[in-house]
Amino acid sequence: MIPEPPQPNEPREGAFSVCVLGSGSRGNATYISDGATAILVDAGFSARDIDRRMRSRGLDPARLNAILVTHEHTDHVRGIERMVRRHRLPVYLTAGTRQEAPPLHPLPGICLFACGSEFRINTLAIRPFSVAHDARDPAGFTIGSNGVRIGIATDLGHVTAMVRDHLRGCRMLIVEANHDPRMLMDGPYPWFLKQRIRSHTGHLSNQESCQLLADILHPGLEQVVLAHLSQTNNTPAKALAETAAILAGAPIRLTAASQDTPTPLLCLQAAR
Repeated sequence: MIPEPPQPNEPREGAFSVCVLGSGSRGNATYISDGATAILVDAGFSARDIDRRMRSRGLDPARLNAILVTHEHTDHVRGIERMVRRHRLPVYLTAGTRQEAPPLHPLPGICLFACGSEFRINTLAIRPFSVAHDARDPAGFTIGSNGVRIGIATDLGHVTAMVRDHLRGCRMLIVEANHDPRMLMDGPYPWFLKQRIRSHTGHLSNQESCQLLADILHPGLEQVVLAHLSQTNNTPAKALAETAAILAGAPIRLTAASQDTPTPLLCLQAAR
């Protein structure tokens, strides 16, 4: 259940608006719009659930222009096929991701991109970059418009120099803070899964996420969203507290995305 009543939140043209509709091992989707173009980054919930989550924040699914895919894992692609057929949306993904996601093969409007090569979705400039995750060809993104740039890196086992370079200078960051190492090691997961999460192609810990933020912190950073928090091996309070300590003194709005409830609509004004 998502109890919040819908609000009239459709963004005005020129303002950059973001809503993490949900983030975690059971599904991931993020709404991004500059007021002229609206996209989903991943669609890991059912189409019905995505529509419901969007409407709970006053967003109209019929105004979406495209879906941008990070990688082929089910918690990122579950709802794509139905969303495409329901809303007639093009899907942007790498050739490797398409190859590893058979349900996407027959879809119309598939648009392939390569990490390292910038492309556009209408008014949005998309710059994909490779990340270290146990998928065929996973990508992070910076998304820019109206002088604003947002960085997304939510499934990666370690932070490379390439990731840091791409995320520098963004005004909003959506970054993974998946687990607390002690909670993970003391928790109920089987050993092989603990090893996968801790590996260089698994997921970032709170401490690794904090180190990334410390490395790229700059005066223009306005908002940070912590994403893909484990419901078993982390808590929002723990992730937020550790990150707040790193950002101490900086006027940055800090949010932890939830698996079950969308964030508020997060807005950035266009550069003057």
